[in-house]
Order: sequence, then structure tokens, then C-alpha cells
Amino acid sequence: MTSAEAAKEVVEFGRYLNQRGLAPGGSGNLSLKVDDGFLVTPTGYRLAFLKAETLARLDEQGRHVAGDKPTKEIPVHLAFYRTHPECKAVVHLHAPQSMALSCLGGLDSDSPLPPLTPYFVMRVGRLGMLPYFAPGAAELAAAVEESGRFDALLLRNHGLLIGGKNLDDAVANAEELEESARIFLTLPETRREVLTPGQVARLEQAYGGKRS
Repeated sequence: MTSAEAAKEVVEFGRYLNQRGLAPGGSGNLSLKVDDGFLVTPTGYRLAFLKAETLARLDEQGRHVAGDKPTKEIPVHLAFYRTHPECKAVVHLHAPQSMALSCLGGLDSDSPLPPLTPYFVMRVGRLGMLPYFAPGAAELAAAVEESGRFDALLLRNHGLLIGGKNLDDAVANAEELEESARIFLTLPETRREVLTPGQVARLEQAYGGKRS
């Protein structure tokens, strides 16, 4: 993929997420790993109105080298890349259902969503939840760095963070997490039936985990 093609992909997926209602207002940010660093959505831009020429460009060490100023959440993205070297793209969204879930009390921070569907197991994998930190806070990036045992994260009162083997994969994973949150919040607590540990293990064995 050329640099121009990569930039076009970031712009198109940003618009797609906004049109789907998963990046309301000026929320949400995307990053894509490229040969010489990262392409990142800039601060102050709504995902619906991204332009290829204004995307922030970072070098391999995460230093801003071209384009507009990157999102303040870039330390969070870089921390996720460091703990998930298989990821080539990262998505952070304030998607409504995931945001609602992140504001719900009584959740297990090591497993805030149960495996209700096989697609959650295959695409989201192991989900964790971090405590609340202000957007862009150094403490949030540090917490992400310390949570590498999880495949995806809910950020308390903040939204979701997930990666993928490319941007299409990362966006699909984010959509699956959002759909899983919707199903969980829709079902009455007493009527939820989750996959058994054995069923989960067989899915992981058959499909090699969420990134197959």
C-alpha cells in the first residue's frame, strides 16, 4: 500500500464510522502503522471531514514529523502498539453502546462483557476495563501499557480501544465490540445465556483466536 492509499483508507474509514454513528460529534480517532511510522487522525477534526493531506504523520518513534497536530490520544495508541506488536491499526471510539457499558457500575474489570456470541470470542477476544483517566492523560497511556494481556479495552466512562491486523480488521473488531455491548445492555440480566468455557475454548482452537 502506498502512502497515498494508506491516507485514503484512514479518511474513508473515518467517514464510515461517523456515518454509522460510532464516532459522534468530534469524537474518535484512528491510527495506521505504515512503513516509516504512523498515520494518525489530527486533533480538532471530526472523522466525517478528514482530509488525506492534513492527517498527522509520525515517525517510528512516535514523533510528529508532518501534517496537522495528532490527536491527544496518540500516547494511548502508541502504548497499544507496543503491547500488541501484531496490530497494524488502532481504533478508539466513543461509540454509544460501548460508552454506555463503560459507565455501568458493577462490572468485572477483568471481564466486563461475557462471551454471549462466538463472534465476540473470535473478533474481540479477551476484553479488559481500565479505571477512569482524563482523555490524553499520561496515566491512561501507562495503564494501557500495563494491560497487554487483554486483546481490547473498555476505558471507564470513556469508550473503547481495539486494534487489528489492518484498518479494516480493527474497524470490524470495534464494530463487533459495539454490537456485543448492545446485546448485553438489551438482554435482561436474568435472561442472559453465555457460552461455556468449553465452547469458548473450542472456538479459540478452531479459529486461532480473534485475529484468524
